[in-house]
Amino acid sequence: MAARSSSFALGLVLAAAACFIVNAGVSRVVLRAGVDPAVLTTIRVTGATVVFAGWAAVARRSALRPPRGRHLALVVLLGVVGVAGIQWTYFVAIDRLPVGLALLLQFTGPILVAVYARLVRHEHVRPRAWAGLVVATVGLGLVARVWEGLAFDGLGVLAGFGAAVCFATYFLVAETGVRTEDPLAVVFWSFAVATLTMNVVQPLTGVDPDVVGSSVSMLGALDGWVVAVWLLLAWVVVLGTVTPFALELHALQLLPATTVVGLAMLEPVGVNVLGWAWFGEKLDPVQLVGAAGVVVAIGLAQTARSESVPVPGPVGP
Repeated sequence: MAARSSSFALGLVLAAAACFIVNAGVSRVVLRAGVDPAVLTTIRVTGATVVFAGWAAVARRSALRPPRGRHLALVVLLGVVGVAGIQWTYFVAIDRLPVGLALLLQFTGPILVAVYARLVRHEHVRPRAWAGLVVATVGLGLVARVWEGLAFDGLGVLAGFGAAVCFATYFLVAETGVRTEDPLAVVFWSFAVATLTMNVVQPLTGVDPDVVGSSVSMLGALDGWVVAVWLLLAWVVVLGTVTPFALELHALQLLPATTVVGLAMLEPVGVNVLGWAWFGEKLDPVQLVGAAGVVVAIGLAQTARSESVPVPGPVGP
């Protein structure tokens, strides 16, 4: 029975990863349709908050109870940086970079966590963390072909590294204390804070109804398909956010958080494949070696600390 439960949970995590991977492509189409990255972030977090509120009202009303004191401060930080910040920077990155490179940059977050743990917290960190840092630096240099000058948009690269910082902050805030809370409550209140933040920065009133009401090509290999923008936005909220978060929340009840996070490392690989198959984004052999090196480096950093980093909920983009 335990083996069947573990297999089922692994299937949930893989399904969630698939949702996040496909969402990268759908989000790229929405952005190219003329939806600003900040507007898309506001739509995504606001829509998800409404769904999570309904879920909590039906399934677990205690999750709607506002956090207090230290946990309130942690949830606010998680919502502003770990939800709103990471999604905004990620959307800017995938709008200006190949989607695979954008996610590679974001997923260097665990490397930053290991470095922070050693230099700031003075924790014991295995030598593989430093090997991972070196491999990641070299790998990203190969992908960007730095010897030819920066091969990609500078703002996009900066946004990708910003997403990595937000991702690292998510991990660090999670292990600081919110992991002791109800995962649904953490997710709901984090998204609620992100919704408030983004509606101050870029309110929903800034949504262009003409763009939302239009239809656009799905680009690349799917160029012949024309889909309404509002339907793509619904996909981003329901299948690109709520569904994978729900799948991973359930999986976290059956699997260790480290296993869930480890499987999430498949996402950079999957998004690189998606970028090639959907948008025709090709990496030459040197860049492929660099991308593979970054994935290896992420894995090294993820297992470098004496105690693995726990998380209160999903970590997908």
